[in-house]
Amino acid sequence: MRRISFVTFTLLATGVLMAHPHFRKTLTVELPGGVEATVTYQTTIANPSRAQDAQIGTLLVPRGPRLQLSGDISSGSTTIPAGEYTIGVIKNGEKDWTMALYPGRLGRRDTPDMSKVIKLDSIFSDSKGTAEHMVIDINAGFDKFEGQPVLTIHFGGLFLAGALG
Repeated sequence: MRRISFVTFTLLATGVLMAHPHFRKTLTVELPGGVEATVTYQTTIANPSRAQDAQIGTLLVPRGPRLQLSGDISSGSTTIPAGEYTIGVIKNGEKDWTMALYPGRLGRRDTPDMSKVIKLDSIFSDSKGTAEHMVIDINAGFDKFEGQPVLTIHFGGLFLAGALG
């Protein structure tokens, strides 16, 4: 019995030491117009099969990233009120994704009411390299978003930017 306990302890300890860490990250930026935007998320290993297997039209929220806005912002013709949002992505096709925000917090097993989803004007690319872990950021826009702030998600070979202004 003692030998089994030692072996079990050793296997568990090795698994804990080799477990992949997830880091909690927080980024706060001041958008044009003085609105403060805070992104909070946990890193996760990129899993390309999850993206490939995703059903078209569903909102994916890997590890429930959040965006907090201190004031209202406009994204194209859409006004996004101040508050907290879950950041997600919607698969429209194999090479077509849209960045989306969902009011409030969504848990892993929650089913979102798709009528509440705010779709951001988005740019998708699968040619911006590979991110081994999910990276979310707010950057200066490019291409059609030149001069605007964009929310970006880079996950494996998928890169998505959604306009925040």
